[in-house]
Amino acid sequence: MESRKLTSHIILILLGAITFFPFVFMIITAFKSVPQFYHNFWGISLPLHWENFFEAWRSMRRYILNSMLVSGVTLFGVLTLGSISAYVFARFDFKGRDVLYFAMLSLLMVPGVLTLVPSFMVVKQLGLLNSYWVLILPYISGGQVFATFLLRSFFETIPKDLFDAATIDGTSEPRILRHIVLPLSKPILGVVAIMNLLATWNEFMWPYVTLNDAGKFNLPIGLLTFGSQYGFEYGLRFAGYLIASAPLLLLFTFATKTFMKGMSSGAVKF
Repeated sequence: MESRKLTSHIILILLGAITFFPFVFMIITAFKSVPQFYHNFWGISLPLHWENFFEAWRSMRRYILNSMLVSGVTLFGVLTLGSISAYVFARFDFKGRDVLYFAMLSLLMVPGVLTLVPSFMVVKQLGLLNSYWVLILPYISGGQVFATFLLRSFFETIPKDLFDAATIDGTSEPRILRHIVLPLSKPILGVVAIMNLLATWNEFMWPYVTLNDAGKFNLPIGLLTFGSQYGFEYGLRFAGYLIASAPLLLLFTFATKTFMKGMSSGAVKF
């Protein structure tokens, strides 16, 4: 039994080392100059070239700020509209509610690539091409469907007595949502926020076909441009990739607890 346990631990350690090795290699390479990269491919080379990060940040900061703007505004819109929609579906019983709700959920089964051309034609007719709104508005429109699904499931678990007591006290529906429902829903709001940020931060195809102005490129398109610009300067390129991944690493570092709490709160059922 002990030998089997030891073998399992060794296998897990090896798998973990294989998994994390590309990240370690990226960090090591980010501090190298071009000659160091070719003469010492695997190991650490001295001196460390910190200027790679300064140069990479100078080239990448515009793309990072663009992604922060788009993702931040999108997140606000998704949480706001998704919370309102979910509250209406969970709180009120009106004719056609279930039909409308399941029709909305059916949009989740449509692959995004199938709507790429129609969506492009719509934003073109609206004159939104090559602007921040061509990213923000479709992201909000698509993101609130999944947000409504998760939030409605959670809102339905809130005891009805809370709503009845607030209604008897004369509290309006917007105040009930703002002061009762949303404070109780912080874990699942965190799940929605994290998943939405990941989706918008890493989106490549839609910005690629709707943006031409390099000053409005988001981070994935910026990384493509950055990689083409610096060619075989791998130390500089890896420094840029490391800077680009830092926001998401920080997000997971500080939001993992909230995410896991939201996943186990009852709104997400397996």
